[in-house]
Amino acid sequence: MSGVSFNLRNLTKVYGTGANEVRALRGVDLTIRDGETLVLLGPSGSGKSTLLNILGGLDRPSSGEVRFHDRDLAQSTDADLTHYRRASVGFVFQFFNLMPSLTSLENVELITEISESPMEAARALELVGLSDRLDHFPAQLSGGQQQRVAVARAIAKRPELLLCDEPTGSLDSTSGIQVLDAIVKVTADIGATTIIVTHNAVVSALADRVVRFSNGAVLGITENHEKRSPQELSW
Repeated sequence: MSGVSFNLRNLTKVYGTGANEVRALRGVDLTIRDGETLVLLGPSGSGKSTLLNILGGLDRPSSGEVRFHDRDLAQSTDADLTHYRRASVGFVFQFFNLMPSLTSLENVELITEISESPMEAARALELVGLSDRLDHFPAQLSGGQQQRVAVARAIAKRPELLLCDEPTGSLDSTSGIQVLDAIVKVTADIGATTIIVTHNAVVSALADRVVRFSNGAVLGITENHEKRSPQELSW
């Protein structure tokens, strides 16, 4: 983790105008290191998902700098952001967004077919412990298994960044821990910088650093000198 993935400077995001104005981000400054696992922790509405969407090129800031290596995403064209998302970013959302008519393997292949140098879809599913579910449709899988398919889909393109928005938010503790274990393992395997948005403080124990959010601002940053494994967590 010698390099830096992101430098964020005085980042703001404002929705609406006048009486309807909502300040989702209020002058965020943050450096994110290459290869680290970072947890953005805070209650609903604190700005953490807004920040994740900007890091992923899904949204633009109202002002400030979002520098990914030598590129300022805030100044990138729509075409540049599309290429950035396709080439560099893997997304995992709270809801799995799988195609119900496709098998686990076919859902992952959707990504590998449009990626520049993907791993084999079966290998991605092996990394998340689903080698025995390649031909299963989403309706034949548990919620935790569906989310692990979503993780496999995200990492199959070998992204530099793995962005996870409440990846355990719709799961029970047992399934959530299995998903977190998959995320930790694949992060180590592909060397991605991983950012996890959560309101669950327990999840923060597996991160290298924890950024606490409130009301659109960073309250504080904590470094975990002794990280815990997903199997040590429960909620």
